Amino acid sequence: MAEKRNLGRHRKRFSLRFGDGEHSRKAFTEDISTTGIFIKTAYVCKVGSVIAVELELDAVRTVEMEARVMWAKKVPPQMIHLVKKSGMGVRIIRFVRGESDYGLLCEELSLPYAELL
Repeated sequence: MAEKRNLGRHRKRFSLRFGDGEHSRKAFTEDISTTGIFIKTAYVCKVGSVIAVELELDAVRTVEMEARVMWAKKVPPQMIHLVKKSGMGVRIIRFVRGESDYGLLCEELSLPYAELL
């Protein structure tokens, strides 16, 4: 059976900050989609908790959102680069700021490479 979970996901690395109510932890995205983000981090939040995420698209554009932790895989910090998918998958609940910028980014990433030239 074909893997359907990768449909609509795009491997992209962005800097972000996240936390419970405030942006106290730094991390990076590993992949993004229109409905969620995989956050690569050694510090994972409890599954089911709602976290605040501030995603830095570039020097000018920042997206703020609330997201629910759907799954998490905790590994020791010294092994984070050795283990595949160490961190947490979050589903976007609502955008606080930058929803249109995030939507445009997802559209750009879904274009075939030839169309970007």
